[in-house]
Amino acid sequence: MDWWINARIATLDPDAQHAYGLLENHALGVAHGNIEAIVPMSEWDGGASDNITDANGRLITPGLVDCHTHLVYGGDRAAEFEMRLQGVSYADIAKQGGGIISTVRATRAASEKELLQQSEKRLLALLREGVTTVEIKSGYGLDLESELKMLHVARRLGQRYPVNVRTTLLAAHALPPEYAGRSDDYISWICEEALPMAHEQKLADAVDVFCESIAFTPEQCRRVFEAAQKLGLPVKGHMEQLTLSGGSQLAAEFKALSVDHVEYLDEAGVQAIAASGTVATLLPGAFYFLRETQRPPMDLLRKHKVAMALATDLNPGSCPLASMRLMMNMGCTFFGMTPEETLAGVTRHGAKALGMQDRIGHLAPGMAADFIVWDCQHPAQLSYEFGVTGPHQRVFHGEIHNV
Repeated sequence: MDWWINARIATLDPDAQHAYGLLENHALGVAHGNIEAIVPMSEWDGGASDNITDANGRLITPGLVDCHTHLVYGGDRAAEFEMRLQGVSYADIAKQGGGIISTVRATRAASEKELLQQSEKRLLALLREGVTTVEIKSGYGLDLESELKMLHVARRLGQRYPVNVRTTLLAAHALPPEYAGRSDDYISWICEEALPMAHEQKLADAVDVFCESIAFTPEQCRRVFEAAQKLGLPVKGHMEQLTLSGGSQLAAEFKALSVDHVEYLDEAGVQAIAASGTVATLLPGAFYFLRETQRPPMDLLRKHKVAMALATDLNPGSCPLASMRLMMNMGCTFFGMTPEETLAGVTRHGAKALGMQDRIGHLAPGMAADFIVWDCQHPAQLSYEFGVTGPHQRVFHGEIHNV
């Protein structure tokens, strides 16, 4: 067995009676990629040890979980960012061929190799900050070849790097130009062709939709959810980001893994997701980058004891920010989260938002040995600053994989 000794361990144990599930001066034992034991140093005898790492009082937490990204895409939209700062409206940029359709063009034009090379840089940025699990969505292809190409790239990233990758089909992200004025036909194509093919090729772990006035209606999203349900795939949704659509209540009907953004979520929606066990995934990076002012209903989410995950939403248009630590700080400064809530959001609740809470997200015997040894002593430091305190060691499946 391998041991990490003299550590302060923030277990994030959901049943802990003290903040962070924090254990002082403990040892953590690992074998066969799993956590085998967590014991006080006073009870550790050092026997049967293959390797011993002295943490010297450093903090150990679960590996970070980024449960909402769009990190596979072609090109960038830096020129549009500059145009917006010069006063050009998003609508005018779209009329000039910009916006999401510009990313669709770039993604369709890129080869699988090119997409992989571009996406690797973004993934490595997350790994260097302590991420051990990441969700990657499609949604910038919007045709069969390109959507499957994006999912293939996501799978290859998981094979190439020490990280758990969960893939999500998000064909219902926007209406492609070839379906202009025919959104119902496009939804039919998703349900009858794209979704079955992604499932047949084992490329999708879940199915997502963008339920919004600028995207798809609740009725159209219901059709996608029903098709996913028939295939046994879990669902999630971009919900209530710009308006109150009722999408979160729809998602709750299907016991969705998560509803994401949720700035305009009302109490009826909060009650619905609380009853269904659906996670609310908060995305402060997009809130910041788009200069929004409507915060998620934090008091209602707390009142109804909804699990709150926190993620980057890494994408080219509304959040080109590959930093979970920055999201933790933004969760505190913009949304009023506590440091304990943000750490739970990027570990235990992020895992639940992916349906992986039985394997990752908190530290206990029997859980996967995915954890981070930090160059700090207290968990609050992880939300307090970013770009300074980094991982001392990144452990994935029981092995040290610094990147």
